[in-house]
Amino acid sequence: MPRRRTVLSLALASSTAALAAGCSVLPGRTADRRKVTVWLMKDSASDAFIKKFSDAFGKEHDDIELDIQIQEWVGIGEKVMNVLGANDGNSPDVIEVGNTQVAQYVDQGGLMELTLESARDLGMDDWVPGLAEPGRFNNRQYGIPWYAANRVVIYNKEIWADAGLKKTPRTRAEWLSMTQTLNSDNKQGIYLAGQDWYTFSGFVWDEGGELASDRSGGWEGTLHSAEAMRAMEFYAELQALGKGPKNADEEHPPQADEFAKGNIAQIVAVPGAARAIEKANPAIVDKLGYFAIPGKLASRRAAVFTGGSVLVVPDSTPDRRSALAVIKALAGEEWQTELARTMDYVPNKTTLARVVAGEPGVAAMAEGAARGRATPNSPDWANVEADNPIKEYMSAVLNGRDMETEARKASERITRALT
Repeated sequence: MPRRRTVLSLALASSTAALAAGCSVLPGRTADRRKVTVWLMKDSASDAFIKKFSDAFGKEHDDIELDIQIQEWVGIGEKVMNVLGANDGNSPDVIEVGNTQVAQYVDQGGLMELTLESARDLGMDDWVPGLAEPGRFNNRQYGIPWYAANRVVIYNKEIWADAGLKKTPRTRAEWLSMTQTLNSDNKQGIYLAGQDWYTFSGFVWDEGGELASDRSGGWEGTLHSAEAMRAMEFYAELQALGKGPKNADEEHPPQADEFAKGNIAQIVAVPGAARAIEKANPAIVDKLGYFAIPGKLASRRAAVFTGGSVLVVPDSTPDRRSALAVIKALAGEEWQTELARTMDYVPNKTTLARVVAGEPGVAAMAEGAARGRATPNSPDWANVEADNPIKEYMSAVLNGRDMETEARKASERITRALT
């Protein structure tokens, strides 16, 4: 007899006893239907996506009741810490977390290791590196990549055409040369804020350097390395070909608003910035083009900082199998394709880049994501960002201070923050 028929028969046979005890089996549910609570972050997925996924998952898994609860980003770190430290039976079974947050949660304790499932069931060899690597701690996988986003170059095609440029650059040298051509008395070759440390980080990695390195069990800042200082030299050359502020980041003022004025040839931003550009100046939207940030070599794009989310499972879940069923669905090709096309994200695997090939901005983002990175995988990295010495270092150099001296000072501050 099929399993579902057996369960239903048992449920009917026990209905009288259940009613006498003040309980009942609800219509359409089996007696052993398991509830899986999933925390997803606000705006990570649309309401339409969540409904479509929930309906389809319910049809395929009639023994699992899916309860998706939407969480706010503000205060989520403390909230996740609290549920990981609890064992009261009220914790979620699956949690979406930022890709750079995994190390601190593993360090506290309470996350389930998913290395075996990652290799056996989830195709980890194809994962986008900027999601996979921060989801790993001490060579064990805890975070399952869900979606990614990273910066690309958004450019004004009209300004490029007026300057006689008919193609986009394939190397950093070409990019710098073209930006020099674009820069004129009434046009900015690029708008690059002095404290855009995410873009700068990509240049550091592209040179073979690191923001910080784990040496003999202790983290040390490494902005004073030859590689990182070469990255700063390139950043300074590029930044000088526009009027971006030396002492502020890309949100002060918002670079999308500056670009929308129509006299800037290019900015470095996530493709989603196009929505803010269009809102500020609808007439410019048809002039927008996108390309992945060029690398040192034409054979590979630059390393880029990758943001995004991964899915984790608390140790306290009473139903590992059902939690993993949800993750396998969300991280699988069908729903990765749906999510990427619905939300303009990079899918969790480099092999799925093809599914966004029809969207120029997302396609450029996916091209860059193949060499994506995340911040150093230290549980204490949040301490660095809280009082960001990288930003201050960048401004100091752009304002003419000695690079090596400032780099060593910034490295020392990073080391103290990670100790």
